[in-house]
Amino acid sequence: MQGLYIDELTVGQFAEMSRVVGVADIEAFAEVSGDNNPVHLDDAYAKGTAFGERIAHGMLSGAYISAILGTKLPGPGAIYLSQSLRFRRPVKVGDLVVARATIKALDVNKGHVTLDTVCEVGGKTVVEGEALVIAPRRGA
Repeated sequence: MQGLYIDELTVGQFAEMSRVVGVADIEAFAEVSGDNNPVHLDDAYAKGTAFGERIAHGMLSGAYISAILGTKLPGPGAIYLSQSLRFRRPVKVGDLVVARATIKALDVNKGHVTLDTVCEVGGKTVVEGEALVIAPRRGA
């Protein structure tokens, strides 16, 4: 399985994916990450927070961005170098998260791809940032 090569990429090219966040997703993420903050896992605790209910881990949305980079753009063979993230709004159980990565710059000599990354719920940004990846080269 091979993703896109650096010479197949263009500024403005994008990919996206959508996922509905369920309780099982949040619980699995807590188990895998070790982040057992009760705002994610305990209904009674979460009711007493500013959110009034359980929210998903911010990094769960970050993982959706990672999934795009590793499976779609550039896809298999890409190497993640860095990611900035700003968490703007909470993601709640049942929210449909639309994650998108858009190429904003290419450095063909280094094989570097800079992408704007965003996750939205209901058309509102919940997470935004910038990623840097190395795209594979032909024959490498």
